[in-house]
Amino acid sequence: MKFTKIALAAAFTLAALGSAHADLTIGVVQPLTGPASGLGIPVKNGIMIWPKTIAGETVKLVVLDDATDPTTGVKDAQRLVTEDKVDVVVGSSATPVAIPMADVTAESGTPQLATSPAGLPPGKDKWFFRLPQSNDVMAFAMVKHMKAQGIKTVGFLGYTDAYGELWLKALTAEGEKNGIKIVGTERFARADTSVTGQVLKLTSANPDAILIVASGSGAGMPQKAVMERGYKGKVYQTHAAATQDLMRTAGKDAEGTFVVSGPATVAEQLPDSHPSKKMAVAFVTNYEKAYGAGSRNQFAGHSADVLTVLEKAVPLALKKAKPGTPEFRSALRDAFETMGRTVIAHGVLEWTPQNHWGYTNETGVMLKVVNGAFKVEQ
Repeated sequence: MKFTKIALAAAFTLAALGSAHADLTIGVVQPLTGPASGLGIPVKNGIMIWPKTIAGETVKLVVLDDATDPTTGVKDAQRLVTEDKVDVVVGSSATPVAIPMADVTAESGTPQLATSPAGLPPGKDKWFFRLPQSNDVMAFAMVKHMKAQGIKTVGFLGYTDAYGELWLKALTAEGEKNGIKIVGTERFARADTSVTGQVLKLTSANPDAILIVASGSGAGMPQKAVMERGYKGKVYQTHAAATQDLMRTAGKDAEGTFVVSGPATVAEQLPDSHPSKKMAVAFVTNYEKAYGAGSRNQFAGHSADVLTVLEKAVPLALKKAKPGTPEFRSALRDAFETMGRTVIAHGVLEWTPQNHWGYTNETGVMLKVVNGAFKVEQ
């Protein structure tokens, strides 16, 4: 199905007719078209297999396409908080879209569960919570792996937008702690179809490794460009590339690439002692039953984690107010901060008033593409 300017509303009926429960209205803003659609569609797909109720309240979904465009995302958020009066907003998976949406949700007093690792200035994320791991947490796992591989120099090839900038900052800081130096920095736009010039500059510096910062299907083009130039060093990708789109778009050129990810993508490969194994296996089982073997990815996992968070926080908020009211939205925000340690498919989350990222440095899992599949690096 092709998504264009979509307003998809899915209202589920209560099992018990005649109940006085109010609808729990959830607004979903995702890139269903555009360069980041490979991220948004799995999130939307995962949400569409949620249960019909949460904490006994009828779930009403309003799903909108931001088209990977910040202006469209802001308009979508404005519609959700003014017309649909949603209780919570889920999205976007595109970092440049999620960030300006935060102004809308904050002004309206509506909690936003971002499905991208979007950074906001200190004090600006009162209503903004992230489901993806922070770039700092993922850079910790990646640099630890680089150090074990004997890497001393890295070339950076990343998006010109906020996602690229945040990764450059995280890699630089973590690299400096571990004796790893960035010897070249090249950028490209999400809509670019070639990075030949940037790759030639980076490879001429002969770094031990190249980090590609791209997402979804957009990660394949720079991957191929690096390999087609005959680069012989290590290639790394971020958690935004932890999808089958990397292998689909880069083909054999993806082989041997290292990708940092949350644990949900490799559920069965996790040791039994891993706190997220049970939740990760449940996510994979449910998602692939609906969408087919191999359909799992980093972003689909976030949809399952949003549900887990809501199932824990909504009952707490219901003690103070009913859905559809400013009081409930405020109580839900407070519940996110106070619900405590929460095991999800992508790690262990514990939001606090001071930390709306919530993950620890043990979260990131390093993967390697082997025979067209992700394998956990031991």
